[in-house]
Amino acid sequence: ATDPTTGMRVANDVTELIGGTPLVRLNRVTEGVDGTILAKLESMEPCSSVKDRIGFSMITEAEKRGDIVPGKTKLVEPTSGNTGIALAMVAAAKGYPLTLTMPASMSLERRVMLKAFGAELVLTPAAKGMKGAIAKAEEISKKEGAFMLQQFSNPDNPKIHRETTGPEIWADTAGGKFDILVGGVGTGGTLTGCAQYLKPLKPELQFVAVEPTESAVMSGGKPGPHKIQGIGAGFIPDNADTSLFDEVVQISGDDAIGMARRMSAEEGLMVGISSGASVLTAMELLKRPENKGKTVVCIIPSFGERYLSTALYENLFNEAKDQAPEEVDV
Repeated sequence: ATDPTTGMRVANDVTELIGGTPLVRLNRVTEGVDGTILAKLESMEPCSSVKDRIGFSMITEAEKRGDIVPGKTKLVEPTSGNTGIALAMVAAAKGYPLTLTMPASMSLERRVMLKAFGAELVLTPAAKGMKGAIAKAEEISKKEGAFMLQQFSNPDNPKIHRETTGPEIWADTAGGKFDILVGGVGTGGTLTGCAQYLKPLKPELQFVAVEPTESAVMSGGKPGPHKIQGIGAGFIPDNADTSLFDEVVQISGDDAIGMARRMSAEEGLMVGISSGASVLTAMELLKRPENKGKTVVCIIPSFGERYLSTALYENLFNEAKDQAPEEVDV
């Protein structure tokens, strides 16, 4: 905000930089598709993911209620990475000690970032997924008296999307000039909060949830290991109001990776694996005859640089690491 006394436009701290992310039209990956895909670049948040919004919301709202006090209350939270990074950023800015529990399958970049923000990191067995991380966080909360923010059930999660993300999409599409909103479901907060705001304004809007084929719990399948970090927690979270979702689409990990790679190579947009799943879902929807010529907004939850050591870019990571310098005459 602009300071009325000095006229300077300066944020007071990093949390004031959260939100206000842009929409961008996709061009090359959508060739041959009759319709428009607009990508909501949550990858342009201060810590490069949509989770910055809930990291801020859950801590700030708990402060307002008097549940937590900076410098006094210890925080704990299970995370697949991006929520933890967002919480670590906000906790660092506000002065909270923070412990995070995370499945060991999540990327090395996530581990380093959490530690860089000063958070304590506890890894849980990969095979136990988010359920294992949640159980460990609950154990720490009981043993150490730490405050657990509970992103999967905390109403301050969908609330921030109802109050910011949804209104931003509505405003940037000139009052809802789009037909379908697509988003991957991790906690369910983004798609639920957006639907809570947007559906009353335009009831004919469709809201499509994305989950991994390998862990298609919302579709009635069994939980399982998968490559799409950040979505497909293996259970249906309290914050996912599935009554607001018109459809659930399954995308395989390999297909999501393929589209994420195309996004960087063909659109110049460096995005994460779940972003690839979101874009691929949007394209599949536009290929249906009933959606011909429609506009789809899809959520791009995170930036691709956080996935260099994962299946997304592991091949390039190793290639770059092993690349030898060429001789040069000077």
